[in-house]
This record gives sequence, structure tokens and C-alpha cells, in this order.
Amino acid sequence: MDFTDTPAEAAFRAEARAWLASHAPAHELPAGIKIPDTEEADRGRAWMRELFDGGWAGLTFPKALGGRGLSGIEAVIFAEEESRYHLPKGPFTSIGTGMALPVIAKHGTDEQRARFIEATLKGDVTWCQLFSEPAAGSDLAALRTKAVRADDGSGDWIVNGQKVWSSWAHLTDWGILVVRTDPTVPKHKGLTFFVVDMKTPGIETRPIRQISGMSEFNETFLTDVRIPDANRIGAEGEGWACCMTVLMGERLGSGAHRSGVEPLVDYAAATPDGRGATMLDDRSIRLQLAEALADERGLNHFQARLRTMVSKGENPGALAGMVKLGYAGRQQRVLGLGMELRGLDALAADPADTFTPDLQYDYIYSTVMRIAGGADEVLRNQIAERVLGMPGEVRMDKDVPFEQLK
Repeated sequence: MDFTDTPAEAAFRAEARAWLASHAPAHELPAGIKIPDTEEADRGRAWMRELFDGGWAGLTFPKALGGRGLSGIEAVIFAEEESRYHLPKGPFTSIGTGMALPVIAKHGTDEQRARFIEATLKGDVTWCQLFSEPAAGSDLAALRTKAVRADDGSGDWIVNGQKVWSSWAHLTDWGILVVRTDPTVPKHKGLTFFVVDMKTPGIETRPIRQISGMSEFNETFLTDVRIPDANRIGAEGEGWACCMTVLMGERLGSGAHRSGVEPLVDYAAATPDGRGATMLDDRSIRLQLAEALADERGLNHFQARLRTMVSKGENPGALAGMVKLGYAGRQQRVLGLGMELRGLDALAADPADTFTPDLQYDYIYSTVMRIAGGADEVLRNQIAERVLGMPGEVRMDKDVPFEQLK
């Protein structure tokens, strides 16, 4: 595989770089300062609108749906250039573009695609993910939130249950929701997928206070929530297939294309070691940074290959889990090294220091990535069984109706 840009790709990269240089700086987030989540959400919407108006949103989506109909490699190139800027592109925007839109595009109806894709790309509609539950995290198919048909003949669904770890659910417009509609079949087969307006009566979000001091996650309670059948994505009972489409997008997008290692290399080179040299002159530190950078570059190339597969209509399957598994582990190791480089200042940063607060926040948050989007242990099982062909783990519940599980 040749990782050098072709002449056409180089021209596209130059075009993207020039456009970003003219538009991205006005939308960058302030370094070392955590702004209120409502302000970050507003900034995220504004940047999405800027991308759409400039013709840089939904690059791989058909032009008829608001995209540009480009290839996967062009989307990768733009993401690489965009990552040079500190833009408001967290879960508030990526859940919509990286999770909701892929499942709507693949499993939705023409009406649903027309209703949601362009509006999401413009930032007019934002999304949260209503998957995990108190008793269904790594084993998502164990979820208990249920939906039954309304008894008034309308065809609507009535949903009751609880979701947890719902990022930005308190500020977003719509949610992607998976529920149990048939408890008489094994747990993976009785699920159905919906999109739900977060302003629907019966939905209550309760922000969770995190160790970082932020409250991005929520508990979400659904009490007699009425959802029209027109909001069902895919066929009844096809929820697990829809979930896999969502999770593949989430895992392929892990880490985006922002380097977590290069800033630390620059920082080590600028940090005196107290003996007349810099921290980068330490062979042990150089080795750790070199290994992390090589790992990051290799995984980014692998990620680009899988994105190209998706753009061709191919399904990477469990290979997508390798991207997320590699990124999460490396992120925690590299950020831990960054904290060590800061020394005691990592515990109490100078007020004028804008680098360390971001490092502290990212280090604390890095533990989340070992679980979110598939815990390390679950992904290793999937890779072992589905990529390496190793014997599957014994599952006593495989063919047992969900209602009979204890």
C-alpha cells in the first residue's frame, strides 16, 4: 500500500488546507480553558454549518443528500488537515456524523435519509446515543428497555426503560435508540432500532458528575415514551445489525486523526532536564515516544485502509475493533508519559500554563476510552474469534429466549 498522495490527492489536500486556514481559526476552542457545555455545543453547530456552507461536510455522502460524493481517502485527507486545529468536534458532533448518519444511510428509508442527513450535516440536528444501560454495558444485547405497540391502533411504540452514559443527551435534538421488542427470542434477535426526538414527553436526562468536573454523560429515563413507527430504522428485530453499523462507525472514528504523540515530542524537546539538556535527550523517553509515534502512524494507515473499504461498500467487521483497541491503549500510555514529563507541575499547574490543564483533562478522560465503544476485553474476544479464527468463548445464553435468562 502506497501512503504517498497521488497528484489528485495532493491537489485535494492543498485545497482543503487552504480552505481550513481561512475558516478554521475563527472556530478554534481556547487552549487550556474549559468552556460551558452550552457554549461548546453552539460552537459545534456553527462549525458544522461552516463546513456545510463551504462544501466540506459529508464528503462521502451523495450530492443529493447534501454531501460531495467523494471517496473514503479524500475524507481521510480532510480529517487529517482538520485535526491540525483545536475545533469543537467532540461527541456532540461526531455521534451525528459518525454514528447516526451511517445507520440511517444504510438501514433507513428514503424519507428518513432526506429528513435527517442534510439537517445533521448542517448542524441543525444534533444526536446522542441511547445504547448502554445499568445492566447492559459490554454485553449490550442484555438491554432491558422495552417497546410495545400502542393499543390504540396507531402503530406507535410505547417505550419504558433506562439508559446510561448518554453523552450530551441533555443538549442534543435526537437520539439513536435500541430497545427490546421481542423477549421470546434469544437476546440478539429481539431488538429494534429507533430514532427519537429528545423533546418527546416522558424523556428525562440527569447529568452525571464526572471525575474531571464535567458532566458530559447522562442517565436517561424513558417513561411511556411514544415513538411513531415512522421513526423505526430497519425492520422490526433488526436492531442488532443496526447497532453493529453504529459501533463500526464509532470504532473507525476512534482518535480521529489528531496526533497525540507529536505535541509531546515538541514538549519534551522544549523541557529542560535540569542538567543542561532537554527531556528529549533522555534515551528512555526518546524510545517511548518513538514507539508511540510509530504505533500511531501505523494505526492511522490501517484506519485509512478500513475507511476506504467502507467507501467501497465493504464491511471491515471486527477489524474496526482493532483501531479502537490500539488507540485507547496508546492514548492512556502517552498521556501518562506526558504527566511524567510535567513532573510536580502536573499536579498543580501554573495559572499561566495552558498546556497542562488540557493534558490533565485528557489523562483523566483516557480511562473512559478503554471501555466506551467496546471494552478492551470484549474487543480482544471479537478479534480473536472473528479475525484470527480462534475458538469462540462458551456462551450458555446463545439460543435461550431472553425472557428465560436469569
